[in-house]
Amino acid sequence: MNSLKIKFLGLCCIILMVAIGLTTWYNLQTQKAMLSKLATEHGRMLAETIRNSIITDMANGKNDRVGHILGKINNEPAIDNVRIFDESGRILMAASPEEIGDLVSTSELMAYRTGNFNFSSSMADHENFNSIVPIYNQQICHSCHDESIKVLGVLNLQLSLEELSNMQNSGRNATMIASGVMLVILILTITAFLLVYVDAPIRRLVSAMDLVEKGQFDEAHTTVSSSDEMTLLSSKFNYMVQRLRELVESTIKNERELAVSQEKLAHSEEIHSMNMTLEDRLKEIEYLNINLEERIEEIEEANYKIADLASELEEKNIGLTQAVDRLQALYKMGLAVNATMDLGKLLDLLSQKSMETMRAQVGYILMLNEKTGNLIVGGAGGISEDFDLELEIPLKPGGVSYWVMNNNQPKLVEDVDKEREFSKMSRLGFIRESVICAPLTDQDKVIGTITVANPVDGSSFGASDIELLTTIAAQASIAIRNARLYEAQESTYLNTVHALVSAIEASDAYTRGHSERVTRYSVALAKKMGMSGEPLKQLEQAAILHDIGKIGIDVALLHKKEKLTAADIDVLKLHPSIGVRILEPIHFLGTVREIIEQHHERYDGNGYPNGLSGDEWRLEGKILAVCDTYDAMTSDRPYRKALSHEIATQEIHDHSGTQFDPEVATAFLEMCNEGLLPQ
Repeated sequence: MNSLKIKFLGLCCIILMVAIGLTTWYNLQTQKAMLSKLATEHGRMLAETIRNSIITDMANGKNDRVGHILGKINNEPAIDNVRIFDESGRILMAASPEEIGDLVSTSELMAYRTGNFNFSSSMADHENFNSIVPIYNQQICHSCHDESIKVLGVLNLQLSLEELSNMQNSGRNATMIASGVMLVILILTITAFLLVYVDAPIRRLVSAMDLVEKGQFDEAHTTVSSSDEMTLLSSKFNYMVQRLRELVESTIKNERELAVSQEKLAHSEEIHSMNMTLEDRLKEIEYLNINLEERIEEIEEANYKIADLASELEEKNIGLTQAVDRLQALYKMGLAVNATMDLGKLLDLLSQKSMETMRAQVGYILMLNEKTGNLIVGGAGGISEDFDLELEIPLKPGGVSYWVMNNNQPKLVEDVDKEREFSKMSRLGFIRESVICAPLTDQDKVIGTITVANPVDGSSFGASDIELLTTIAAQASIAIRNARLYEAQESTYLNTVHALVSAIEASDAYTRGHSERVTRYSVALAKKMGMSGEPLKQLEQAAILHDIGKIGIDVALLHKKEKLTAADIDVLKLHPSIGVRILEPIHFLGTVREIIEQHHERYDGNGYPNGLSGDEWRLEGKILAVCDTYDAMTSDRPYRKALSHEIATQEIHDHSGTQFDPEVATAFLEMCNEGLLPQ
């Protein structure tokens, strides 16, 4: 077929099919990449969470809970298997006991040794995703493991990719259907356009030409108003018909006038006139062909515009996808931030999450020290390990944080080389290329800044990025204020309870200062045994409050100088349980209450109130028991004078393994022999 509209329609269909096919292929590849990244991030975060839980239980001496944790996690439908193996590939712990002692597959061992901690694998026609996380030998583990061993084990988490595969298939089917529907709609639209605005007007003109050929000039008049071009073409055609009619009538009239006098020449003149008319017609037809070519060019331009619109639509879809990703990142960041009230952990979490959300190489939070006027590093990511995070940074010109805090508004530096106001070398020891900094405020007062620098893809930050960081800064400001309020509330609770303890001791000259001394002894002994962080803080609080239960004991009994009866002793044994009930409304002292309740337990199980023994007894409770007993022996009591330091330490030595935990008693005696016992 040699129809122009068929050729044009076919060309448009081919172009549309190629364009939509490429777009569909790109969307499918993007979906596949996003799902793969989702599996990587989900597997990594879940594996790190499991590792942290295992480290915490092992640090607290609950090694038997590790197997229970692995078994519980393995019951999740999205998890195929979870286990821990050593660097030689031998399985140390697993959700399935029968796997313990076996060797992992060669691919898993090679992945760990080559540093490929996230990879996909197939087994028995089942595809899964592997996340490998090393469990490093930390200082808190040196009491049980040789400190020369860097890696205690490797956690291997296998996630099922069945659900992600179903999501990918659903997305692919939806994309294919949408692309097919779009292709059909575009083809039908172009076809309708050709039929209505091109084919129909041309058919009307062709019909009018047929009437002209038959000499029916009056009926040949036609009006086309589908477009300006076709209207002009119709007008020119009607004018041509009118002129042709006038010429024909003029010719007939002249022929009649010359018929008589020039009969012999009539035939030749008529032929000559017809030739002239034919030439005019040919010229007009040529003119019509030129106009038709111009209309075809206009149609081609319209097709180009349609292609441009499709490209713009694709760009907007990509922008919308990026906006959704950022909103999801902000939502996840809000959940993570709201999960902690510890200010130090909160600042570290905020800096890490900001760096990940903004896809930056460096992210950090600087807090204002109101006493010195300098900045201190609250949390940082991407900073060199050689940089001292405890170092205070002077608030001077040349730093982006200085500008932001002075102006109380965010600052975007797309290229530091073009901003002479700011130095290229950061005071945190890295080279700045592109930087965004936003203020952290508390009731309209600037308390610090949050900064991200150097996008990971090597590009520069833009306007949308500064809006995102400003939103993160507002969220971070609220979280920091809440954490500070929580710490202030916690301090108020502890100070109030501490005042009650001081009031108890102030009423009795024999026990005055007992809690402070026991606290000093307990903290020193705990540090010697390698305790630090939150457990050390909880032990310190428990030592201060360990005798608060004596509020519920009769003062006369506490000051009794005569020998205590069995009934008196039973009443005094109630003070740990009374202390627990007093502190029960203070929810954040849950672990502290447990330590207080155990400070009169014995290693052989003959203590009170619960008769705990061996490993059933918390390490903090064991430390507090030794230090409380030592101070009680070396202090004056209503019924006896204080014992000497030598007699007290000998008593602790003699009762090691019965009343006291042998390891704790040995550490206490070593501390005394080394002269490290606080005064």
